[in-house]
Amino acid sequence: MTPTLWKILGFLGQGVFASRFLVQWIMSERRGRSYIPTYFWYASIVGSTVLFLYAVHIKDPVFILGQSMGMLIYYRNLALLKRGPATE
Repeated sequence: MTPTLWKILGFLGQGVFASRFLVQWIMSERRGRSYIPTYFWYASIVGSTVLFLYAVHIKDPVFILGQSMGMLIYYRNLALLKRGPATE
């Protein structure tokens, strides 16, 4: 893949990753309270995976570590959501 295509892939990953905040904000405004939709976690996984691949390509260990740790948290949150609602 050419350097330009890698940059496009990196920007695409960042766009997906950033979209989660926009969706979360819109959904929270509609509900009138803070709300994190399931989309937030899926966009987090997709965006961070693409950014992780880009980080590996550019050989940036700080970026690689940051994205890989985030992915663990995003997958864990999806697993918790599949269990059902929490009781408080």
